[in-house]
Amino acid sequence: MKSERGIGLIALIFSVLIIAGFVGFSIYLIRLDNVIRDKFEGNRWDIPAKVFARPLEIYSNAPIAQADFEQELKLLGYKKSDNYDKSGSYLVQNNILYVHTRGFDYSERIDPEQILQVKFGNDQITEIKATKPSETGIVRLEPMLIGGIYPQHNEDRVLIKLNKVPKPLIEALIATEDRNFYHHHGISVRGTARALVSNVTGGKRQGGSTLTQQLVKNFFLTPERTLKRKVNEALMALLLEFHYDKDEILEAYLNEVNLGQNGNYSVNGYGLASQFYFGMPLSELSIAQQAYLVGLVQGPTLYNPWKNPEGAIKRRNIVLQNMVVMGYLTQEQYETESAKPLNIISKPTIGPARFPDFMDIVRRQLKNEYQESDLTNQGLRIFTSLDPIAQTKVQNTFVASVDRLAKANPKRLKDLQGAVLVSNPENGELIAAVGSTKDFTGFNRTIDAKRQVGSLLKPVIYLNALESGRYNWASLIEDQPISIPVNGGKSWTPKNYSGSGYGNVPMAQALANSYNLSAVRLGQEFGLSSFSNHLTKFGVTSNIPTYPSIFLGAVDMSPMEVLSIYGNFATGGFKYPNKAIRSVVDSKGEVLERYTLNVQQTIDPASAYLLNYGLQRVMSSGTGRSAYNSLSNQLNLAGKSGTTNDTRDSWFAGYSGNHVAVVWLGLDNNKVTGLTGSSGALPVWTNVMKQLRQKPVNLRQPDDVQWHWIDTATGDLSGQGCEGSLYIPMLTNTVPRRATECGLPNYEVEQAIEPDPESMNSEQPDNMENYIRESESDMQRELSNRPNNGRIISSGQYEP
Repeated sequence: MKSERGIGLIALIFSVLIIAGFVGFSIYLIRLDNVIRDKFEGNRWDIPAKVFARPLEIYSNAPIAQADFEQELKLLGYKKSDNYDKSGSYLVQNNILYVHTRGFDYSERIDPEQILQVKFGNDQITEIKATKPSETGIVRLEPMLIGGIYPQHNEDRVLIKLNKVPKPLIEALIATEDRNFYHHHGISVRGTARALVSNVTGGKRQGGSTLTQQLVKNFFLTPERTLKRKVNEALMALLLEFHYDKDEILEAYLNEVNLGQNGNYSVNGYGLASQFYFGMPLSELSIAQQAYLVGLVQGPTLYNPWKNPEGAIKRRNIVLQNMVVMGYLTQEQYETESAKPLNIISKPTIGPARFPDFMDIVRRQLKNEYQESDLTNQGLRIFTSLDPIAQTKVQNTFVASVDRLAKANPKRLKDLQGAVLVSNPENGELIAAVGSTKDFTGFNRTIDAKRQVGSLLKPVIYLNALESGRYNWASLIEDQPISIPVNGGKSWTPKNYSGSGYGNVPMAQALANSYNLSAVRLGQEFGLSSFSNHLTKFGVTSNIPTYPSIFLGAVDMSPMEVLSIYGNFATGGFKYPNKAIRSVVDSKGEVLERYTLNVQQTIDPASAYLLNYGLQRVMSSGTGRSAYNSLSNQLNLAGKSGTTNDTRDSWFAGYSGNHVAVVWLGLDNNKVTGLTGSSGALPVWTNVMKQLRQKPVNLRQPDDVQWHWIDTATGDLSGQGCEGSLYIPMLTNTVPRRATECGLPNYEVEQAIEPDPESMNSEQPDNMENYIRESESDMQRELSNRPNNGRIISSGQYEP
């Protein structure tokens, strides 16, 4: 009896233990199941934000040279070929290109994959034909990927859909890694048992994992080699196969598997690996190239093609042989594919940004508007205004130009640095940005280099004078020594670069030759607050001091702020804030932000038109003359040089009809360079502008502006050919009502009293006559382009 009770008790305890074990195991399975479903059905990966350049728009008469078009194709990884059967290939036949585009999904619009026939002539597209033409007549190449904003754990991937994966890659993967993938339930019993025995007994480490187990190991578990982890791997593989079909699992594997390392970033998934090793999308790879990527699963480091090309080829051929064994390839195909070279690109095209200074500008703008987590794991796509052709040309020219200056004076300029920015004045979009002549260090001089700007701010002084109506470009202003009291009983005594004053000079001459004394006197007349208010209105965000030396640029600004100022001049008085981003799209294709035109009027168009004339005189007869002579004088370029005390900083800012460009040169330690704005930054600016296709400056003439010949000595109306006359734009309500004797035949007005020649000569500098004579030839061209503005009649009324 006791024996029976004992047996019953043991049976009860055993049953309880069995039930408890079953319950515990069930709870454990449920927990594993929750882990799998939470991650597999949520955001599986942290996808870095990808940043793209502008897409190249192609249409009839587009101003694109054939050489530039081919360079764009090469930057995008297109391959020149004898045919154009595959996407990403192109054929050249004299002046005609046949391009098989890849297409691109912009979310709001999908550009289809298609064949283009593009014909060139006279440095432009003369004709375009497309297999899938658009209603607008405009087709686009896909935008170039220029960088990414990566997660903290430094993983990167390009997600791919299973239906977009080439069939040979899947066949190679199945043949090499898991031949029973479509038949097992997540684990290979034989392979797992063999691996367990080997690992427990201390034998040679063995795998035996299915693709599902490999996915579980990489996706859910740590890389530790323990019995517990192996059991978890098997259980989770079974659960994964229970919930999801084979295609879902395979697609996840293709996006998850680690296939290499790019510096600090791991290369995950076949979509990114294709770009990393071959510079092409997965769909454009040969069978041999796809086989190589599959071979990397066994050891990306071991089969690194740059360090171990022989081992890489051997591993690739093993994968190809596996495909033969499984019937996916014929022996003849194997012989063909295994004879091919690796064709790995010489340098990876992903990882570090291709244009780091521009990328840094984009990153800073984004961080002001988005959380870090959104940028590093939400798969955002950032479409920017970068023109990769312009950026490449500007970057190369800038580095070469600065290098030439440094070699001319290696002792002083060995470490010469600088920055250049180029934007489109019509919308404020940045086209190119370079903040260093060397590798990017994180210090972006386009934004971070706050340096004194020198004479770049003088146009603001003259704008005040023009807006007042009391001055025009022919008005004589005094360029004589001046001493201004400042705090503490001291005085500030500015000087001209030459060290002496020039007497009474026309205002146009004073700006063109960047005279300091006349600028300070004029600035004092209109006050510091008016000057500062203009700068703030034009987009300056740096602190603006309240001492008079700011009239000569004794204020620290970045090249980006200077670009903002001159953008107001280039547009005829409108501010388009500098921007590098066009739109932001989320991983679902929804547009989160579209950076539309944001414009403010900052200068009355009439005053802006007058100021533009003064800046054009800088180029045609002043400190910017070398650029005027080097570039076409039909461009009507406008700009201004800037030089700081002791020539520590060299600046030039200017514009054509379609580009505003700013160049700064200096030393990071702020030591003397010996370069003025004209001898340093201007030649660099000129070389940069030569790389871009320019349109002439052609601001619309406002109705309240007229062109007249003005006598510089008296300010009265004059005529073409009259001594001492300038042909200038003026506000209608400031046109004089009297004319000189020489100019009288052109008008019906009261004759002005001629000044005493001796008194004139005593007040005018020796070079004023030369300035007027030099200006007169430039005026002829201006005059031929201007309408007859009418005549003055004796009643004082203007007759159009």
